[in-house]
Amino acid sequence: MSSFSRRSFLNKAGLFSASGVLAAISQPAWSRNLDYALQQAALIPPDQLASEEEFWHYIQQAYTVSAGIINLNNGGVAPSPRIVQETVKHLHDVANEAPSYYMWRIIDQGREPLRKNLALLAGCQAEEIAIHRNASEALETVIFGLPLERGDEVVLSKKDYPNMMNAWKQRELRDGIKLVWVNPELPSEDNDYLVQIYTKAFTPKTKVVQLTHVVNWNGQILPVRKIADAAHQRNIEVVVDGAHSFAQFPYTIPDTGADYFGTSLHKWLSACIGSGMLYVKKEKIARLYPLFAAPNPQSDDIRKFENTGTRPFFIEQAIGKAIEFYDMIGAQRKEQRLFYLKNYWMSRVKDMPKVQLGTSMKPGFGCALGLVGVAGKKPSELETFLFNKFKVHTTPVEWEGMQGVRVTPNVYTTTKNLDVLVEGIEKFARGGF
Repeated sequence: MSSFSRRSFLNKAGLFSASGVLAAISQPAWSRNLDYALQQAALIPPDQLASEEEFWHYIQQAYTVSAGIINLNNGGVAPSPRIVQETVKHLHDVANEAPSYYMWRIIDQGREPLRKNLALLAGCQAEEIAIHRNASEALETVIFGLPLERGDEVVLSKKDYPNMMNAWKQRELRDGIKLVWVNPELPSEDNDYLVQIYTKAFTPKTKVVQLTHVVNWNGQILPVRKIADAAHQRNIEVVVDGAHSFAQFPYTIPDTGADYFGTSLHKWLSACIGSGMLYVKKEKIARLYPLFAAPNPQSDDIRKFENTGTRPFFIEQAIGKAIEFYDMIGAQRKEQRLFYLKNYWMSRVKDMPKVQLGTSMKPGFGCALGLVGVAGKKPSELETFLFNKFKVHTTPVEWEGMQGVRVTPNVYTTTKNLDVLVEGIEKFARGGF
């Protein structure tokens, strides 16, 4: 799209006119420019818009990213856009004017509207959504709340997230359940293989299967719905860890086939740090015990999972602004941009000597996250080199046969940022350390 130049954007938007100067008094320039960029992009297909750097420049301006480092570890925890940060600060200040009044009588009154908005985003009923602090809290509510008996089997993967694995191990130690482990070879572009490795582990004693929608180590997308359907045919309940999938690419929670689902909202939704969500299928709520005691633990009210005591309501309520920002960009636009960025840098390093990729470049098997390593070198060495020499922040991975550094760009990441990453990987691979 040749007309996509910043100068033409600014001229067409009137920012160099008298009216533009006056309007700028009430609205920051970055915000007004972004509004106009979105209008100009309205009719451009998401896959074409993904590579239009001028458009994504205005998305970047909605963040307060560091000029000193290139943050490519958004998979750990992502920064919030300005509007979310400002909302948290504002509500924090309001709360401190009279905490017991403003927190409980004013700010917390937004919880039910927020619940509805989260449900709209998740494609489920509001009465199936509980607001939590992170995916670990949500999923451990499920893991410790399910009524399992000694000898019952749970199928899970050695590629799952450690917090979830440790929670199940604690139940095994305490309650005598049996954990049945699968260990898929990743990356994989064979959904039949990924389905079968789980279904072959099912037995008449299997009561639960846990599925990680996007494997945090390398970004592998699992065919969770196909596995869930096979599990339900055997009356096996399905727990889905959606920490790295929710708001990274579009889907609804019912699409996954999950009976229980947990996610962190401070990852790909870019909500404030310390926000998460639990989904429990309506008919499953009553039999699931809450992690924190409730007046009636066998109630079918989803709110029984929110008895966590005093918590930062200002963080919780800022989730709404993150949803608005996500909707503003558009789910398909975001998915296409993230996929484009992942493949942008991977395509430039895949043929370099000694460079090894640990993530698929095909649609449906990966999106934003990518794993890269250099033969004969430890992941920690590459991670340290990238940061010390190029100020590129990644995270090293050494887990169950997967080795490398995990690279996770976000919507504010530019291709120029990724060019620096590529240069760093090339120099390291050539022994430039």
